[in-house]
Amino acid sequence: MVAFRVMICCTAMLCFLNLTSLAKTTPETFKPVDTLIENAILDHAFASASLAIVKDSGVIYHNAYGKFTYDENATKTSLNTLYDVASLTKALATTLSLMKLYEKGLFKLSDPVSKYFPSFSKHEKSGITIRQLMLHQSGLVPFRAYRTFCQTKTDLLQAIFADTCMTIPGTKTIYSDLNFILLGELVDTLSGKPLDVFFSDEIAKPLNLKTIFFNPADSVLKRIAPTEHDETWPFKRKRPLVHDPNAALMGGVAGHAGLFSTSRDIATLIIMLLNDGAIDDKLFLKPETIALFTARDPKLKKRALGWDLKSYGGKSSAGKYLSLKSFGHLGFTGTSIWIDTQRRLGIVFLTNRVYPSSTNKKIRRIRRELHSAIIECLETNPKPTP
Repeated sequence: MVAFRVMICCTAMLCFLNLTSLAKTTPETFKPVDTLIENAILDHAFASASLAIVKDSGVIYHNAYGKFTYDENATKTSLNTLYDVASLTKALATTLSLMKLYEKGLFKLSDPVSKYFPSFSKHEKSGITIRQLMLHQSGLVPFRAYRTFCQTKTDLLQAIFADTCMTIPGTKTIYSDLNFILLGELVDTLSGKPLDVFFSDEIAKPLNLKTIFFNPADSVLKRIAPTEHDETWPFKRKRPLVHDPNAALMGGVAGHAGLFSTSRDIATLIIMLLNDGAIDDKLFLKPETIALFTARDPKLKKRALGWDLKSYGGKSSAGKYLSLKSFGHLGFTGTSIWIDTQRRLGIVFLTNRVYPSSTNKKIRRIRRELHSAIIECLETNPKPTP
């Protein structure tokens, strides 16, 4: 097994960053983390992984592990390996896009969703707000297998508009892909551009990110870590590469899933967020916008607008030590990001744990151990959060 240990001081993606504040670490600093990940691969928790650790204004550690599959002759993972990041799409593409649109004054969080999608007002849904979608307080079901009765994206959206709620909106948190499918369409409605185009024009291109996108081109297919083979897809229809079936039905571009990326480009987004929306003195998001969308909701405690938060009690995927000021997200395919504003630290961990089957749940333990191990490598005698 070959792992690539790289201390990044300037790369094609990050050469415009101010890296003078990098922590004083060496590749050996993170040897326990390497060992943990390599052992997880041997245990078949995932076949491949990519890790990027951000501190202040730069990447202090970047490493790739394993091979695309468990086959002895499989392609070795590299720092340029792309991953289907699944629900990280909710935070990185949809939420960041909505943060930009919020700054432009194009919507209010208190706006009812039916203001933009009148057909959504059926069955007690007329009062559901954009804020409730972002906090997963809409009462909509977590998931529906739309491919079994829908043929097109339009069919899928009409099915959501006609759906009923599981609970009274605003009374219970139910994590739902449907919330972010609607929010992805809201980006289109507000901006006049599909989510993938808006994200590229307003976020990826201005930040000089070249390896984060929807619907990867044929030229990069060999760089993508494989995911689960879907035996249930209706084969009479062409299926986009994305793992999530509802994102596939929507053509590979959806608010809840569909984004592909390297760990490097996600690290750049984290650097921007840690530095109050700025990189190299250029402002991409206002500090007050970041503060608003990542603040712990005073009633729900566990959620922010489009972001997961470090939970109380030590069972969080963020591990024992990340502060309660941490926000992030998980992806079904085996991906995660955590950003600790108190430490000015960010961690990107991408894997293809769903290869060959999504029944493999070993990553749940690995995530907690990984984030705790990183802090233990960086700090002497760290204290667990409450």
